[in-house]
Amino acid sequence: MLIEDESVPVHDGPTRHPLVVFGDHRFCAGERLDVRRMSGPHMHSQVELNYVLDGRITYWFDGRRLQISQGQLCLFWGMIPHQVVDVTEPATFVCLYVPMSVLVNLHSMGAFRDAVFRGGLIEALSVRAHDRDVFLKWREELLSGDPELEQIVRDELVARIRRIAREGWQDLREQGSAIEASRNQDPDRLPRVEKMLRFIAERALGEISAVDVGSAAGLHPNYAMSIFKKTVGLTVNQAITRHRLDTAQSLLISSDLPVAAVAFESGFGSLSRFYEAFEERFSTTPAKYRSGFGLATTKAPSAA
Repeated sequence: MLIEDESVPVHDGPTRHPLVVFGDHRFCAGERLDVRRMSGPHMHSQVELNYVLDGRITYWFDGRRLQISQGQLCLFWGMIPHQVVDVTEPATFVCLYVPMSVLVNLHSMGAFRDAVFRGGLIEALSVRAHDRDVFLKWREELLSGDPELEQIVRDELVARIRRIAREGWQDLREQGSAIEASRNQDPDRLPRVEKMLRFIAERALGEISAVDVGSAAGLHPNYAMSIFKKTVGLTVNQAITRHRLDTAQSLLISSDLPVAAVAFESGFGSLSRFYEAFEERFSTTPAKYRSGFGLATTKAPSAA
């Protein structure tokens, strides 16, 4: 069976693009505890935390198959394309979503934060016996609609993430640096950078420029590009291209669209530019990339 999640597709049309929204980009919790296979990869703006209650979950995660099992606590940035492709039933988990800006603003967690935004699947090495009950409680309270409880959960979740960074973690993928440390910065910078990242995520499939991205945050283009690069570690144009490639990657392995159609559906105005960018990032052609994954040709069954 396929999972019925609470996500809302950002881009409508005959092809379901992978970008979705959970809880209007805010702190929120998944309503389901049971885990089922997903029909295709998706992406979202928040950092996602998974505490596995029972069973084992296999993710397709940015081109890799990675497993997390009962008692493991992992987190990752939702803008990395990901998909549940297999479960050992019964599989259940608590799924919580934390705004990306929370991690950007935690200056003392440089290596940890960089690994998350680089695309790592981060496993906490210190998991407590009471974490199961704590995560279930956080989920219940985030779903309660009680603003006071929600604020308490936000504070406790941020503290838990800080403890993961301090007490030990491992990147289940390769580690790398993606975001510069940003100390002594303008306090208005982070909300504006987050607004630019969301604008890119929601508009990158169309014709947008660095000027458009800066204007969306109410900033002069030069200043916008400067603070974006300092905070994210990529230029605005690099971030646009990365999002288009993430979208193309997801479409290649979850649809039968011809490669040329994938290029244009992903926002590339030129097929030659698409091939150039794709091969630079993935070191292979789109067609070879698609054929290299059984997931590309193994369709999930239709929901009953």
